[in-house]
Amino acid sequence: MVTLLHTTNPVRLSFVQALLRDAGVHVEVFDANISALEAGIGAFPRRLMVDRARWLAAKTILTDAGEFYDD
Repeated sequence: MVTLLHTTNPVRLSFVQALLRDAGVHVEVFDANISALEAGIGAFPRRLMVDRARWLAAKTILTDAGEFYDD
């Protein structure tokens, strides 16, 4: 798996996951547990991961939606 994006915004993370899942791209969220431990201060971004073979398709979906950036 490779990193598609980093974000500290849980609402954006949910939206991006929905976009990708609706397009049939399987995603995993890494670092969700450390984010929960830090009490919501946003110090540790969550990583959205996709299969290497699906990275370009996922990037295209997020680019078209204006969501391909790290925050």
